[in-house]
Amino acid sequence: MLDPALLRPGRFDRRVVVDRPDVKGRFEILKVHTHDKIPLAPDVDLEVIARGTPGFAGADLANLCNEAALLAARTSKKWVEMIDFENAKDKVYMGGERRSMVMSDEDKRDTAYHEAGHAVVAACIPGADPVHKVTIIPRGRALGVTWQLPERDKYSSTSEFMEGQIAIMMGGRVAEETFFNRLSTGAANDIERATTTARNMVCNYGMSEKLGPLSFGQGDHEIFLGRDISQRRDFSEDTARVIDAEVHDIVMRNYQRAKNIIEEKRDRLIAIAESLLVRETLDSKDVTLLMEGGTLPPKSNPTMPPQSSDIGGADPGYKPALNPA
Repeated sequence: MLDPALLRPGRFDRRVVVDRPDVKGRFEILKVHTHDKIPLAPDVDLEVIARGTPGFAGADLANLCNEAALLAARTSKKWVEMIDFENAKDKVYMGGERRSMVMSDEDKRDTAYHEAGHAVVAACIPGADPVHKVTIIPRGRALGVTWQLPERDKYSSTSEFMEGQIAIMMGGRVAEETFFNRLSTGAANDIERATTTARNMVCNYGMSEKLGPLSFGQGDHEIFLGRDISQRRDFSEDTARVIDAEVHDIVMRNYQRAKNIIEEKRDRLIAIAESLLVRETLDSKDVTLLMEGGTLPPKSNPTMPPQSSDIGGADPGYKPALNPA
């Protein structure tokens, strides 16, 4: 952020916006970072990796390649396989696995049903990003994660999509209420994000039927720091009450939407949650199979090396937000 005096005519008349790379740019960057540096296995498809990393900058992709190479080196592989890139992507997106964290059986069950609630609602919301992976292995600061990846790079969102995201965020809370008849702190981040999304819809994006296409609560920006120093109140108390009511209506409407889906798909949610308790991680193919009423094959021997057909997210027909829960 520069002082306006530095931006007067004659100083910086031409400005070039350097945005994050699109899928084609990410593919070319991956080629640079893997060419003559990292030996790749025949199953590695850089186009699939590029589609699965929306929002990654060049440094993020370089870090992804380095992490994949380290994971392959730790298991004494001669080359980096697709599964190494998938595991590296999980680590970069969600943080490293905290296998040393000891969770009680009750906590594991709560987490499994919470994440299954997110997955079921996400699978039933029209136009929502596909579920890429569901896990109850603690990563970063989360006890479990439901990971959605968009099918293509997105540059804007519709009100329908954002309301769908709120319903998905509410899925974990609804699952806990439905199956255990109690509330926990596990949905705190979901509630915060859902409320923020609803407030942005009303105050910033003009998506409120009662208030219309108006913007409320513009912040005063400090020139050099580029951040909000104070919030300017540019609306009345009556308008504030309407804003609060609209935010409440959006969240509760999609809370009820999630509840209806979970009550309708109760057996599917149980199947996903119980599978998570056994396998700890489900990929997109597993979730799709369970949502269609199928059953997963017996869990493979963990000592056996993973096969290329078991690589989650490596299907070229599946294109990737991350929507960690």
